[in-house]
Amino acid sequence: YMNGVGGLHLHPDEITALRHYLHNGGFLMIDDFWGDQELDVVSEQLAQAVPNWNPRSLPLSHPIFNAVYKLKEKPQVPGIRHWRTGETFEDHGPGSDDGPDFKGLFDNNGRLAVLLCHNNDLGDGWEREGEDEEYFHNYSEKWSYPMGINIVFYVMTH
Repeated sequence: YMNGVGGLHLHPDEITALRHYLHNGGFLMIDDFWGDQELDVVSEQLAQAVPNWNPRSLPLSHPIFNAVYKLKEKPQVPGIRHWRTGETFEDHGPGSDDGPDFKGLFDNNGRLAVLLCHNNDLGDGWEREGEDEEYFHNYSEKWSYPMGINIVFYVMTH
């Protein structure tokens, strides 16, 4: 699990370790990055480890959105600091307000190896649910927990 990766820079030994981890069946979830620029940074860094795995947007029909909880739309969770200022997304430049985009990188056998939770901060719904009851009900309970459970269940069964 990686989050807040808008300035991600992997060192050569980390690239090698990530490549081995993913090629040997590992799974990586990347969360809390927003906008076109941060997506480009993450994509460029991942391409060093798995150059032939191109991110593909996952449709709502993908089983990860229905593994346990049947989500009727893709969740978008703003960080609690942004939510407290009235924002429903985090403005990190162009593309930040394009809505949630879940992308997958698939290995050569078609296994989802990397999940990119772009324009999202699902983790804030898990780590900050006790700070504000309204945030808890609107984001933790409604989106972060169901999506997190779906992700874990999907990864453990596929």
